[in-house]
Amino acid sequence: MQDRLQKILAHAGYGSRRACEEFIIAGRVRVNGQVAELGQKADASVDRVTLDGKPLPKMEKLVYIALNKPRFVLSTVEREDDDNRETVINLVDVRERVYPVGRLDLESEGLILLTNDGDLANRLTHPRFGHQKEYKVLVARRPDEEQMSAWRRGVVFEDGTKTAPAGVNLLQTFGKGAWLRVVMGEGRKRQIREIGASLGLPIVRIVRVRIGSLRLGSLKSREWRFLSAEEVEELKHPEKAKPPQAKGRVNKRRTYK
Repeated sequence: MQDRLQKILAHAGYGSRRACEEFIIAGRVRVNGQVAELGQKADASVDRVTLDGKPLPKMEKLVYIALNKPRFVLSTVEREDDDNRETVINLVDVRERVYPVGRLDLESEGLILLTNDGDLANRLTHPRFGHQKEYKVLVARRPDEEQMSAWRRGVVFEDGTKTAPAGVNLLQTFGKGAWLRVVMGEGRKRQIREIGASLGLPIVRIVRVRIGSLRLGSLKSREWRFLSAEEVEELKHPEKAKPPQAKGRVNKRRTYK
């Protein structure tokens, strides 16, 4: 099946389609030995496509996985040599080499998307596409309206940076604390924890429950499942998304020691 070269390059993990177009314009891409042109198509299973003289990695079947990441599991592909902790890759049993789309910090849990579709990964992580992420956040103290309003408007940190406005609502009280629903269009490293610290609301637990139209649903900790074709289409084309719900078969993964 023929596809535009920028799509083939993006699926092979070389960045967004726009970035891959620049490779073609610069003359760095060849098809069967001939310099490629923007708009050209090829069949990755038949044609020899190279970038800077190097053939593209063999195209694998595109795989899309929803995983419920537990606390203290790394949301990376590989761990450091002296680190014995599990990674999210250890929790799924597939032949294809998949990568996490975005990250959750070590102590956070919930929905992680794993895929080998570089084009979709870029769309979900690039700020200009504005994909929302939704979290359930347990704070150690019950917030007052001033704290909630400040979080919604955006918080200015000591270095002068300001977070984007966010949707923040009280779900329920919990002992001396409370569960909040937080919806964000950006995702700086440890952003929720830093906002909580800045507002005097220590963060006890963070659970991501949605990425764009994809929901965590009934997946238990350490469980994973393949996305349906409909879910993948909705992630690629948010305008087609319906009110999302969990779909597909759940796969349970044994505990590693």
